[in-house]
Amino acid sequence: MKRIGIIQTTALVLLLGIGFPADARQDKPDKQEEKAKPGKPEKQATPERQKQDKPTKPEQQQAAKGQQDQQRQQRDNSAKQQRQENSANQHEEARAQQDQQRQQRDNSANQEQQQAKTQQQQEQRQQQQDKSNKHEQQIAKGQQDQQRQQQQERQDNSSQRQEQARVQHDQQGQRQQQDNRSAQERSPAQTHQQQVAWQDNRARSWKSEHRTWQQRGGYSGYRVPDDRFRSYYGQDHGFRIYSLPVEFIGGRQRFQYGGYWFGLVDPWPEYWSNDWYDSDDVYVDYYNDGYYLYNRRYPGDRISISFYLN
Repeated sequence: MKRIGIIQTTALVLLLGIGFPADARQDKPDKQEEKAKPGKPEKQATPERQKQDKPTKPEQQQAAKGQQDQQRQQRDNSAKQQRQENSANQHEEARAQQDQQRQQRDNSANQEQQQAKTQQQQEQRQQQQDKSNKHEQQIAKGQQDQQRQQQQERQDNSSQRQEQARVQHDQQGQRQQQDNRSAQERSPAQTHQQQVAWQDNRARSWKSEHRTWQQRGGYSGYRVPDDRFRSYYGQDHGFRIYSLPVEFIGGRQRFQYGGYWFGLVDPWPEYWSNDWYDSDDVYVDYYNDGYYLYNRRYPGDRISISFYLN
C-alpha cells in the first residue's frame, strides 16, 4: 500500500510539471498583443491629488502621535480623576475617621465627666451621710450626757433630800425635846393662862367669822425666805402648837417655830376638839395669797396667820 501511494504522488507531480510551461507560453503572446495595441492615454495624477489620495508619512506620524497624545491625555485624565477620586475618598475617610475619633473623644470626655459627676455626687452623699451620722452621734451623746447628768442630779437630789430629811428629823427631835422641856417647865399659872386664851379665841360660827388674806386685802406681814420656808414649813413639817414657846402681846398669843414668831389672825373653828392645840398635828403653808395654819385632822380648814420678825 505504501508503494502505491508513492507511485501516485510521483505521477501527479509529473503531470503538473508538463502542463504548467504550456500555459505559460500561451499567456505570454496575449500580453505582447495587448502591449502592441495602442491604448488610450491615461491621465497622470497631479502631486496634490496624490497627496490627497495617499497620506504622507509625516501626517501619519502626526496623526498617530496625536492619537497617542489623546490616548495619553485620556489615560492621564482618567488617572487624574482616579487620583482625585482616591484623594476625595481618602479625605472623606480621613474626615470620617477624625469625626469618629472626635466622637470617641467627646464620648470619652462625656463619660469621664459623668463618672466624675457621679463620683462627686457619691462623695457628697457620703459627706452628707457622715455629717448626718455625726449629728446623730452628737445628739445621742448629748442625750446620754443629759441622761447621765439628770441621773446624777437625781442621785444628788436624793442624797440631798435624805440628808435634809435626816437633818430635819434631828432638828425636829431637838425641837420636840426643847418643847417638851418647855412644856414641863411651864408653871400651872402659865398653863391656865394658855387654856383661857385658847378658849377665848374659839369661834362661835367659824364659816362666817374667818376671812382669807384676799378678803383682808392681801398679806402684809413678814415673809419667810424661801430656803428657810422649805426647811421648816410645808406639809412635810408638822408639829404640835402647844409645845412651842409662847408669848402674849396685846392679849393674843404668838408662837415661835423655825426661828420665827407667828400668831393666829382668825379664830379657830368651834367644831375642833377642845385640846386640838395639844393633840393634833398642824403645819404652816403658803396658799395663793398668804400664810395659813392647817390641821391634819381637818384638812379642809385653814386659819390665817401672820409672821413676825421678832
